[in-house]
Amino acid sequence: MILYRLLMLLALPVLALVAWRRGGLAERLALRPLPRGAVWVHGASNGELASARSVIAALAQEGPVLVTCNNPTAKVLVGSWGLAGVTSRLAPLDAWPVMRRVLRHDPKALVIVENELWPERILSCATRMPVLMIGARMSDRSARRWARLPLMRRMLGAMSWVSAQDAASEARLKDLGLPARAIGPRMLLKASVAADDAPLPPMPHPREETLLAASTHPGEDEVMLDAFGAQSRFRWLVIAPRHPVRGPDIEALAQARGLTVARRGAGAAPSAQVYVADTLGEMGLWYRAAAVTVIGGSFVPKGGHTPFEPAAHGSALVHGPDVANFTEVFASLHAEGGAVAATAQSLAPLLDGLDPQRQAAMVQAASRALPQGDAAATVLAALRGCDTPAQG
Repeated sequence: MILYRLLMLLALPVLALVAWRRGGLAERLALRPLPRGAVWVHGASNGELASARSVIAALAQEGPVLVTCNNPTAKVLVGSWGLAGVTSRLAPLDAWPVMRRVLRHDPKALVIVENELWPERILSCATRMPVLMIGARMSDRSARRWARLPLMRRMLGAMSWVSAQDAASEARLKDLGLPARAIGPRMLLKASVAADDAPLPPMPHPREETLLAASTHPGEDEVMLDAFGAQSRFRWLVIAPRHPVRGPDIEALAQARGLTVARRGAGAAPSAQVYVADTLGEMGLWYRAAAVTVIGGSFVPKGGHTPFEPAAHGSALVHGPDVANFTEVFASLHAEGGAVAATAQSLAPLLDGLDPQRQAAMVQAASRALPQGDAAATVLAALRGCDTPAQG
């Protein structure tokens, strides 16, 4: 730990310069005011924090919550929820002087979402408060890398409570040094989804004629647009990019294909053949508007994004070849008939075959296949049982 601290102190001027150029230097150095006595929840980005929204909301019912993340987009997402008692900030740099400023605000506990393992943050907090990790994910590749670092065993030994998202992640964490006393029930955060019930704005086409491409990445929008243009089942395509800043680029791709296009980020109401939903905090709306959701991150090597949210809103699931982030989940979905796989070449004919009857059957099958659980209640109970810091 001494060596890590020295390295981070040496790197701090460079990291601060980068933060200054990107914006948010005061937050990265913990110079902005923070809520006192808050539960500190940290997640890397949009997906992790969105999956933990029910947990964050439940924690906020009991006291102040500080949510930190690694990029401004995720910070805006958390702010868009409008949860009373929740403060969102960019994550502080993992250096001892910065962490000392954070700890002056007496956080009540640290709750890490999935796999954000930062030595200074974890070990500094563990001497003063419970440290929990929820929905922990540990791939085989990451485990091999962490196994080479002695700090990993020390970090895991300092944990008060860890809930892995699957059996494989739990086994790898145990091999890396997670003590048996700290292992909680497995929890797949993304399975704890509450359906959005906000009123839908007027839509240009009925649901059975609406197709959604959700959380797309560069290289996928072309696939979605080409497939939409080649099929005849759906009259309206909504593209919701993973990063809204790409909205104008997607608009240009649609125009180049001769498709009429409107963009929500530019203030346009739902309309045209292609609607670019380049905003944050509205995915529930588009899941409810679309009969079928094509899951982004699966037609490029990103591992695929969550099937839980579209399924919870009654949208049938289509995905590409790469679903490594949810291997077990999609295996269950396919066994029940709750999802179908496609390639860039087969996507258009597959969409043509998704008539309303098949869509309804897929939605019912997905509801049988996907696990249910109350992550918020589980985390609250674990936190109440972790009154004293772990001794690692």
